[in-house]
This record gives sequence, structure tokens and C-alpha cells, in this order.
Amino acid sequence: MNALESLHQKIYGKKLFILFTWVTRILLFLGFLPSGLKKLLGEPFTILGLDSPVGFFFEALFRTGFYWNFLGLMQLIAGLLLLIPRTAYLGAILYFPIILNIFIIVVAMNFKGTPFVAGLMLIANLYLLFWDYKKTKQIASIIFEP
Repeated sequence: MNALESLHQKIYGKKLFILFTWVTRILLFLGFLPSGLKKLLGEPFTILGLDSPVGFFFEALFRTGFYWNFLGLMQLIAGLLLLIPRTAYLGAILYFPIILNIFIIVVAMNFKGTPFVAGLMLIANLYLLFWDYKKTKQIASIIFEP
């Protein structure tokens, strides 16, 4: 048994970690709720002007139209799936590329403060993937096995 399996076995099923997992799922859902709704409803995400690189970036995304709505829809679907026990793992898988992309964007564009928040959301998402370690290991073995 490797170190990850051993750690997973120690924490899985303990009440404190079950509570922590649920709080994490709820917080991640709440993290995507406002931005996902704004995008889905076709509203701009920021009031920054086009003279700011961040404002210019969000304006360009906003002007894509359907893609902007699609991003919001996927954020909401990923967040909602986290809240349903049967679909929580699927939600964590769907959430991962979204939050990883957000993290890379905010770091690359030197957002102030946002890399910290997005980084914590990324770590929280990785924790949820670890929480379902057996499923994650099974999927990883399919993807990475020669």
C-alpha cells in the first residue's frame, strides 16, 4: 500500500473529514455560483475598462456570446453536481479543468488577490478528488496505463 492509499484509509469515513468534505463541496459550489450565473445570464463579469488587461480579457470573453454562456453553464453544472452525493465525484472531475484554467489565467495575467483564492479552490478540488481516491486511481490507471 502506498502513502496516498494509507492516508486515504486513515481519513476516509471519519466524521470530521466527512464534514470537511461536505463543507468543501458547498464552498466550491458557492465559489462558482455568482460568476456562473452572471455568465449564463449573459452579463459582464467585471466593470474594468478596456484599458486594463484584465478588463480587456473579460470583455473579449464576454463578446464571444454563446461561449460566455457555456462557461457559466459548466460552472453551475460542476458546482451543482458537487452537492448531490451520487454525482459529487463527477462534479469534482468536471470542476477540475475549469478551476485549473481559471488559476492559470489569473496567475498569467497577474490578477491581484485572485490567484490566492483560485489556488485555494484548486487545492480544495484536488482534496475532493483525493476523497474518492479509489475512483481517481481507477480512472488514472485507465488513462496512464500503456
